Amino acid sequence: MIKVKNLDKSYSNVQVLKDVSVEFKKKQISSIIGPSGTGKSTLLRCILGLESFENGSITVNDKQLEFETNKLLDYRQELGVVFQDFHLFKHMTVLKNITYSLEKVKNLKEKEASDLAHVLLEQFSLLDQTDKYPSQLSGGQRQRVAIARSLALNPSFLLLDEPTSALDADTVLEFVLLLREIKKTTGIIIITHDLNFAKRVSDEIYLMDQGQIVEHQSTEQFFDSPITEIAKRYIESQIV
Repeated sequence: MIKVKNLDKSYSNVQVLKDVSVEFKKKQISSIIGPSGTGKSTLLRCILGLESFENGSITVNDKQLEFETNKLLDYRQELGVVFQDFHLFKHMTVLKNITYSLEKVKNLKEKEASDLAHVLLEQFSLLDQTDKYPSQLSGGQRQRVAIARSLALNPSFLLLDEPTSALDADTVLEFVLLLREIKKTTGIIIITHDLNFAKRVSDEIYLMDQGQIVEHQSTEQFFDSPITEIAKRYIESQIV
């Protein structure tokens, strides 16, 4: 479980996270939605240990986020992340993108890393792309490689930042099915502006506004019976 308690974060005296407390569970897809500038990405970066914060705490499976190097590395072992632009190594093949982290982080031998990578590539329907470079792949294929690379390290949670921004409608449908399969073993947290996608894929919804969690419900309840006026207005403005 990820537990965020009473988190405060500011940039240049502007408070972007205000006393945020939230919990995320494994085998569940949680979407964090809300207008631009409400703190969604900042919350993601804090959970990943990429941003410090003034007050509060974050734990993942009872490992508390601390910024001392060895403790931070141990904490991050629990988390996988796929950023909006995927951050693949452009000079490496699909296979090498996956085996590199296995060799460097998990200290696997080349053969062990390659065998595991091939299992993942088969799972993600990418075996025929093994020797290609990221520039030779479609957006959906690059995304699957990035997810496979993250899952290769066996994280407890997978964090996704605006995952549908570069995908067409057909690829989004495939992606929804893929995430439902992944959540059988891994918790998934999604930062998204795409309410239609969030409605299709999520088990629960967190709505952020002005640096705070203003509503948290199951997906069905959120869209059928929103509690706050902020949620009602946001749904009306976004759902097509």
